[in-house]
Amino acid sequence: METTIILLTVAARLLTSLLAFLASYLPLFDASPVNSWLRWDAFHFSHIEREGYVYEHEWAFFPGLPFVIRQIEPESIQWHILMTAIACDTSLTLYRLSKYHLRMPNLAFLATLLSLLPSSPATLRLAPYAEPFFTYLAYKGLLYCATKEFYHATVCFTLAGFFRSNSIFLAGYILWGLGPRKLHLSVLLTAVIFSPFIYQNLSAYFAFCPRADWCKNIVPLIYPYVQAKYWNVGLFNYWSFQQLPNFVIAAPPLLLLTVYSIHILKGPFTSSLVPHAIHALILSATLLFASHTQIILRLAVSLPITSWAAAWLVMEYRMWGKLWVGWSVLWGSISIVLWVTFLPPA
Repeated sequence: METTIILLTVAARLLTSLLAFLASYLPLFDASPVNSWLRWDAFHFSHIEREGYVYEHEWAFFPGLPFVIRQIEPESIQWHILMTAIACDTSLTLYRLSKYHLRMPNLAFLATLLSLLPSSPATLRLAPYAEPFFTYLAYKGLLYCATKEFYHATVCFTLAGFFRSNSIFLAGYILWGLGPRKLHLSVLLTAVIFSPFIYQNLSAYFAFCPRADWCKNIVPLIYPYVQAKYWNVGLFNYWSFQQLPNFVIAAPPLLLLTVYSIHILKGPFTSSLVPHAIHALILSATLLFASHTQIILRLAVSLPITSWAAAWLVMEYRMWGKLWVGWSVLWGSISIVLWVTFLPPA
């Protein structure tokens, strides 16, 4: 099965690239990019890679991806080889993790196949974005948690923290796995996982303070400050009529994660899926109430429970399962065209 998974993963990447190539003949909404991969957040990552952190708002973007693209040019053959290798191992890791949690190889295989229909294939397979690296490291860490290798998991989660801030949620799997009997070790490993977030904010503190306004806050962190100032992130700040389309396109993954997570939590609390359900609910609630809700389209794939929920839907509720697969194919294709032509959602 693993060979089949690798072949299908490569095929999915090729199909994504083909659709993006065809879409490249459409007119750009904004013709300013000098490279075909410069879209949305990629502008910020590219500037950080070339110039470092120059502007205040750039501190919302973590240094992992700029470091990688400093080593490997995104338009080079080496980049495509690297991304293909990461994609294949991500699929294999999800399959192995799914076999552990679902206890059924066929169901694990189905979940892995459904993961090849992500809600944001452009940012996962085409763009120099943080998501492919974050997803890969998160999956690796979760597999290590499943096998009780918490030191290895901590390394993976910490590395993931250099790509995305929401890696701090991954510390919950360490706390859950070690439990109260090893509280001191749990706290230590959690502190390690938090270290990239602390490093990012501490670096900004030394760069800006005491002259910046946010330095006077009780907890002087630049990350929540720039998120609120430049992206209007905050409780219910995104709830406006003009953002209704973003809520609509984000609804399918949010509903899937919420319904399946509640389904898991209604069962035995000893289930190995429980921490995944809790994580999914916390992340979904954060995005729904206090962030740009459509980001779930990019982050859903980093949660293995998304694929497990999709497999559950296909097996238990055939009609809804078909609707999910249909939506995944349709929206995935549309999102590639939108991304290539520089149209939202980002």
